[in-house]
Amino acid sequence: MKKITGIVMTLLALFTLAACGGGSDKTADSSSNTKSEDQLAAIKKAGVLKVATSADYAPFEFHTMVDGKDKIVGADIDLVNAIAKELGVKAEVSDMSFNTVLASLKEGKSDIAISAISATKERKEQFNFTDNYYNPPQVLIINKKNQDKFTSVDALKDKNVGAQKGSIQEDIVKTQLKDSKLVSIEKVPNMVIEVNSGSLDAMVVEKTIAESYVEQNPDLMIANIDLKASDDEAFAIALPKGSDQFQTELNKIIKKLSDEGKIDEFVKQNHELAEKSAKE
Repeated sequence: MKKITGIVMTLLALFTLAACGGGSDKTADSSSNTKSEDQLAAIKKAGVLKVATSADYAPFEFHTMVDGKDKIVGADIDLVNAIAKELGVKAEVSDMSFNTVLASLKEGKSDIAISAISATKERKEQFNFTDNYYNPPQVLIINKKNQDKFTSVDALKDKNVGAQKGSIQEDIVKTQLKDSKLVSIEKVPNMVIEVNSGSLDAMVVEKTIAESYVEQNPDLMIANIDLKASDDEAFAIALPKGSDQFQTELNKIIKKLSDEGKIDEFVKQNHELAEKSAKE
């Protein structure tokens, strides 16, 4: 009788554990399904596309006064607004330091990151990226008083060369200006000030950006030094890892806008706007 009772108790215990285990699996499945909810559907449901950027990189993203109010504008901002319109939602842009733009994706604070970002191999390991939407040449900004001195990469040996912290320009300094001293700075305008003052000998920046800052600062110029261009330096939109369906949809929209000439138009219009803002 004790044996029978013991067997019954054991069976009851196993049944109870199995029941508990089944409940646990359902909870896990539910959690997994929630996490894997399609990002595109979630954005459309919310009606908002949350965008992370670093608005210090005219003409792609910068601040200007519109109707007496400070506003974030730029080619990248026009692009995300066009994307949001295609998706039937509104773009909500947040300004932050460039080296925290991608971190905001990991933390779930933004849906996309757009800030003249290059899809490097290292970044692709952690994020999804759209197709490239703009491939800019890279240049060096120097003070005009050094134009006869800084005429080659070798001339910048042991010199302080600035690049925005967390940007592709840091890699350009490391690989193409190996004998120079890399100085990483969070904001591009701060680098411009330092080149003006002489605490930086030069800075690496995308050509369209350089043209805007040179226009605003008559003591500066683009150095007559060629830097090698690469597809790795082209701009793309960053997405959270695994956003495959969203990535496909964005690629379709980017191709459409590119085929229509809209992206080049955004860059041109905002280059003009940045120059106008600098003169006001």
